[in-house]
Order: sequence, then structure tokens, then C-alpha cells
Amino acid sequence: MPKVQKDNVFDLVKSLSKSEKRQFRLYAGRLGVNEEAKFMALFDILEKLSDYDEDEILKFKGIKKKQLSNLKAHLYKQILISLRLNPIHQNVRLQIREQLDFATILYHKGLYNQSLKILDKVKALALLNEEKNMAYEIIELEKVIESQYITRSISNRADELTIEAKNISKLNVIASKLSNLSLQLYGIFLKKGYVKNDEEYQVITKYFKARLPKIKIGEIGFREKLWWYNAHLWYSFLVQDFLSCYRYALKWTDLFHNNPNMIVLNPIFFLRGEQYLLEALFFIGDIQRFRESLSKLEAIVNRNDFPVRENVQSLAFLYRYSHKLNLHFMEGTFEEGTHLVPEVIKGIKTYENKIDEHHIMIFYYKIACLYFGMGDNKQCIAYLDKIISNKSLEMREDLLCYSRILNLVAHYEAGEDYHLERLIKSTYKFLLKMEDLYQVQKEMIKFLKNLGDIFPHEIKNEFKKLHAKLKELESDPYERRSFLYLDILTWLESNIEGRSIPEIIQVKAGAKKEILKKH
Repeated sequence: MPKVQKDNVFDLVKSLSKSEKRQFRLYAGRLGVNEEAKFMALFDILEKLSDYDEDEILKFKGIKKKQLSNLKAHLYKQILISLRLNPIHQNVRLQIREQLDFATILYHKGLYNQSLKILDKVKALALLNEEKNMAYEIIELEKVIESQYITRSISNRADELTIEAKNISKLNVIASKLSNLSLQLYGIFLKKGYVKNDEEYQVITKYFKARLPKIKIGEIGFREKLWWYNAHLWYSFLVQDFLSCYRYALKWTDLFHNNPNMIVLNPIFFLRGEQYLLEALFFIGDIQRFRESLSKLEAIVNRNDFPVRENVQSLAFLYRYSHKLNLHFMEGTFEEGTHLVPEVIKGIKTYENKIDEHHIMIFYYKIACLYFGMGDNKQCIAYLDKIISNKSLEMREDLLCYSRILNLVAHYEAGEDYHLERLIKSTYKFLLKMEDLYQVQKEMIKFLKNLGDIFPHEIKNEFKKLHAKLKELESDPYERRSFLYLDILTWLESNIEGRSIPEIIQVKAGAKKEILKKH
């Protein structure tokens, strides 16, 4: 299969909505000479193509190969200018930037008073909306103007600007250190995953504390608090302290709920905070708070004032439906959860260019778990095959691991014995290749290795042995997360006790609820 050519201007044209295309045509046609301009001809061609094809473009009269590069660059720039003028893309940041540009123009024309008046107003707007980097830039321009044109309106103007610059610079440094730390922790997570023992815990804790700036929480603003909670949350996730994850995610989301204007200005950070809150509650197993938080999130994203930009809407879809599925896992309502499957598949198609393939595979895994939980093993196998057969995707090893184990279990439950021996061998080989295995995975390898040699009348006893070993690991802080990927204990209990998986989960959920009430 030939590799599809990638092109930035083509991708930009294809990302435009009908209204954005209409506005671009109006913008480009504002001067009569542009109606037949070559860049508009290129726009029309790219709009019609399903895939970028340079040979197809060059078939059109008036477009030559030697001028195509410049033509694409010009078209790209004109589309961006048009989008910048579109009301849907207007926000406080663009307004601040625009006013700063106006002030700069007035300064260059020697209209210092007019420039200072604009800067004073836009500085207040920047500080109100926590845009401190731009506020610092505004103050620096004020200092330049004041050094050339003394207004004498305020006798201590120089001292005032110096103090303002110093205070904002200090907060910008704090925000930078915290955002750097958050990014570094995220990088460690992608490279090494969660800590697996006390030694790794000590290393991460030392690393975190050494880079955490010393601050007083009451002396910093919204942005700095956001990064403070972000850094602590990532540290808590890395060391698998899910209760602390919940506490910091709650502080993060409360920060937005107490400053609702920031939800509209920073919708991505708001959604990520809600995502981490729900994920922490899922790990803790607090169904009531999980349900309440999910309802609150849905109410906000459905509001008329919530941003409708595609990147925001794609994340809203990803987080909402991921946790809608999680709620059914927590409650054991697998069959009821399958009504979400068509909505998820539709959303994947709608946002396929905005959601990375890894997250699509996670959706497939969750759907497979739904079908497995309700006993529809063939549908479970069908969705797992979408993951296992995807050879081009670089996925987290743990997800591939549990996909293969669940696939094996689903084949066993479906009674497809003719596939079982081959699957046992391939799954066993795959697990052996994995590095840094958890003890849970090691126990599964031992069990799978011997599964083909176990007689039917002995299987229940082997299930009991495996259950006893895994049960010991369930309370281990470094092992318990494995059970969230695949609730192997409940499956074993179902086979040992002759009860359905939903029934066992619902009983466990009730017991968990009583424990959480006491705390």
C-alpha cells in the first residue's frame, strides 16, 4: 500500500469548516484582483482532493512545479490570517496581542501618550486573565517608552514599573519551573511507567523534591497554582498514590470552578483536570463521587459558552466517553454499557484526525472488556483483534499485554479450544519479551505456560491456586494497578463460585461504598 503524502497546507484546508471556507473566500475576494489569483485556484484544487497528490495539482493550468512551493506558502499564510479574523477564534489572548501590536505601532510613530494609554488598559486585561508573560512584555514596552518620553504624570513611575516587572518576573519563573517539572515527570512516565518498587519510589521522590520550588500558596496566582497542582498530581501518579492524585486533581478542578472565566479561556487545562479527577476516582473505586464528577463535567461541556473548537471538542469526547465506559465497569453494568458502543465508534470517526491511534486502541480495549463482562466473548475477541493485529502502532506494552491475556481468556470462555494452544504459545512468547514485568504478569505467565496441560476436572483447582497468589498481590501498592487493566480476580471468582462477573462486581462495589462512607 503506497504511503500517503503529507502536506501542511492540505491538512489545514481539510480542517476548515464550511463557515471557515466561506469566510476565507470572502476574505480572499475582498479585492477584485484576488478572484482569479493562483493561490485561490490551489485552494479549490486542494479542497476537492481526498489525498494530497502533487501530480494531480500540476495537471491544472496556471500552476507550475517551480512556483508551487511559494504558492502553498502564500495560501497557508492567507488562510491563517482569515482564521485569525474569524470571531470563533477570537479570545482574550488574541485581543491582548492585538492591542499590544497597536501600542507598538503608535510608539514607532512617536505617539507616546496614546501608546501608554493602550498599554495601561491591556496590562490590566492581561493580569486579570493570568496572562503574565504578555503582561511582562507590556511592562517592558512601557519602560522603553517612559525612558524616552517622561509623562511626569506620576513622579515615581520608574519605581512603579520596576516593582511590577520584578513581581511578575518572579511569578513567571515559578510557573516556568513548575511547568518544566510537570513535563519532566510526564517524560519519566512515558519512558519508565509507574514505580515498581521502593528503590524507584525513592529515586522519583528525591528527583521531585529537588526540583520543586519553595513557595507560599497564598502568594501565587491562578496560573502558578495550576502548575503546582499539576506537578504534584504527576508525582502522585508516578508513585501510585491515588488518594493524593484525587486530592490534587480536586484542587485543580476547584481552581477552575472558583474562576469560571478561566474555563472558557483555558478549556484544555480544565478538561485535563477533570480527566485526572475521574481517573483518580476510578482507581480509588469511589463510584458516588465518580458519578457526580462525570455529571458535572457533562453539564459544563454542554453549556452554550463552552468552546466549540475541534481540538477542545475532540478532547471532551475522549474524556467523557472513556469515563462513561469506566462507570459501567465500576458498577458491573456491562450490558447497559454496550449502548455507548455506537456513540463511541461514531465519535472516533468524527474526530479520527484529532485523536491519536493509541487512544482509539484504548477505546477498543474498553469495548472488548464490556462485551467480556456481559459474556459476549466473540464480540470481545473481535475488538481485541483490532489491537493485536495492529502491527504499525507503537503502544504501551502493558495495554498490549492485557489485550493478549484477555484475548486468551475470552477464547477459553468461548470454548474455542482449537485456537487455545496456539494462543497460549504466542501470548507466552509475547510476555517473555516484555521488560520490567509486574509480579501479577509473572504469575499469569506461569499459569498460561501450564494451561495446555491441565485436565478439565483439574481446572477449578488451578483457578483457586492462581486466585490465592494474585489475591496476595492485590494489596501491594506497586501491583494493585494491574488489576484495573484486567479484573482477573473477578473472572477467577466467577469460575470458582459459579456466579456472573456483574454480580460479583456489584457486591464488591457495595462493600467498597460502605468502606468509603466510614472514611
